[in-house]
Amino acid sequence: MKKLFFLSILYVIASCSGENLDKAEQIKKYYEGFKNSDFNKIKEVIADSLTITEGDYVMNFDRESYYEQFKWDSVFRPNYKIVTIKNHKGDFTAMVAVESIRFKFLKNNPLTCEHRFYFSSGKIAKIENLNCKDANWGVWQQERDSLVNWVKQHHPELDGFVNDLSMKGAQNYVRAIDFYKKRPSNTNTNK
Repeated sequence: MKKLFFLSILYVIASCSGENLDKAEQIKKYYEGFKNSDFNKIKEVIADSLTITEGDYVMNFDRESYYEQFKWDSVFRPNYKIVTIKNHKGDFTAMVAVESIRFKFLKNNPLTCEHRFYFSSGKIAKIENLNCKDANWGVWQQERDSLVNWVKQHHPELDGFVNDLSMKGAQNYVRAIDFYKKRPSNTNTNK
């Protein structure tokens, strides 16, 4: 009887360890999908609905709407690098460094942030953005505001790009950055 009980305990421990390893692998696969522009990898590891939170801001997605977010993100040619993955009693946090065209322009490249992952039925169901240890939000806002104000004045056809989370919005964001970088040096840029 003692042997059976001991074997049962070992089985439970091994199952939990395997489950935790699987969760860490899912997080890796999630970021590989972004890194390799392969939404199918992401689709394999996310639940039918996904919630992403940042402070009080909550974004709810189904797979189709998350694909639109993925396409928006891919326009900026991001490069994701997992720094660490840690297990906190079954909840996982990942520290991830991301380089992109947008972050470079906003002078926060790479942007290194910590994300907590929650799972439901073995799939990623919620991602909580915790903190970005190296972010300089003041510089970010200054660069963004300079770009937005300059675009309003010189390329009004692109106005609103910063809030347009569609693929077209991201393409306009990149166009705005390109125009801004090529502007004549005597243009008033509010800097």
